[in-house]
Amino acid sequence: MQDTIEKSLATSGRVLLALYFLVFGAQKIFTFDSMSTYMAGHGMVMVSFFLILTIFIQVGGGAALLLGYQTKFVAFILAGLTLVISLVMHDFWTLPAGELQTGHETQNFVKNMGIMAGLLVTAGMGGGAWSLDNRKSASI
Repeated sequence: MQDTIEKSLATSGRVLLALYFLVFGAQKIFTFDSMSTYMAGHGMVMVSFFLILTIFIQVGGGAALLLGYQTKFVAFILAGLTLVISLVMHDFWTLPAGELQTGHETQNFVKNMGIMAGLLVTAGMGGGAWSLDNRKSASI
């Protein structure tokens, strides 16, 4: 029973992380112009290139994470992307003092650190028992 619960929790966590990246990666496709403007407003260079790269990593990485395929590598890459996005796009430390405590960027930065923590745990632990990675290694 405990084994099934642990497998369910590990898989649920991996799937929830994957859905986050799939949803927001797909959203960037449909809001490409407004996302480009937002990125440019934060001083991003080569906006179209980096936005397309981000979409590719988020959607592709989210799909791989969902299936538990190359989980450690994909989770590590997504953690790195999350860190870069947090530092560049959610730079709450540049906000005026009054906005710091209530600012949307502060909330996004802290949320992203939590997501990054989950990704780093996943990068260390792998996809779990119910993943393509485990299925692949079990058949060897």
